[in-house]
Parts: sequence; structure tokens; C-alpha cells
Amino acid sequence: MGLMSTILGEQGDSRRKEDYVSLSADGLSMEEAAAGTNIHFARIGEKTDVIEIKDAIYDGDIVIADVTRHSTQDRTMQHIVDELQQVVDEVDGDIAQKKPDDQIIVAPTGVRINRERLGK
Repeated sequence: MGLMSTILGEQGDSRRKEDYVSLSADGLSMEEAAAGTNIHFARIGEKTDVIEIKDAIYDGDIVIADVTRHSTQDRTMQHIVDELQQVVDEVDGDIAQKKPDDQIIVAPTGVRINRERLGK
């Protein structure tokens, strides 16, 4: 079970808001500690799933997308990456796919994805 399976659940599982524990920073509730940027986890199963990801990027949020349903040789996958790349170019963001994991990280304006691993 990989990181994305842990976060998103196995295929067919559905996660609810109640499945997560809310943690607060310095005793502040999440409502009181409003963030300018949110991190979203998404699963791309078909091309229409890209719409919400694009909206999040335009809103200034970061998206970590699971693309396990598609191979890197898949024509649909190439179309999805092209659409996300276009959004990233428009907002001067960044996009990276971590190999061999089936994740695409999409970042908005002012956020760069460092391609070097922390630690050893």
C-alpha cells in the first residue's frame, strides 16, 4: 500500500471527511487558522476529473493527483498532462510526476517543486 492508497483509499473505497483527524496549530481551530494555500488530493480516472484540479490551481492551491488508472503511454494520460501543463504555464506554476509512483504534483503561482529528495 503506497502513500496515495493510504490517503485516498484502495480503488472502490470511499473516504469521508470523518475518516480524518483534524489537528490544530497552537490551539487554533482550522477555521481560525485560515490558510492562503490548501493542498488537495485527487484521483484522475477520466479527463473530466481535470476540471476540479484546474480550478484548484487557478485558486492558488496545490494538488497531488493519483493517476494509477493510466499508464504513462496512455493517450488519455498525455492529454491530461498537456491540459495541466497549460494551466501551470498560464499561472506560472510548476508540475512534476514522481517516478515510479503514479502521482502528479501540480503547484500554483509562486510555488516550485524541488526535484531533489530531502535527507539521504
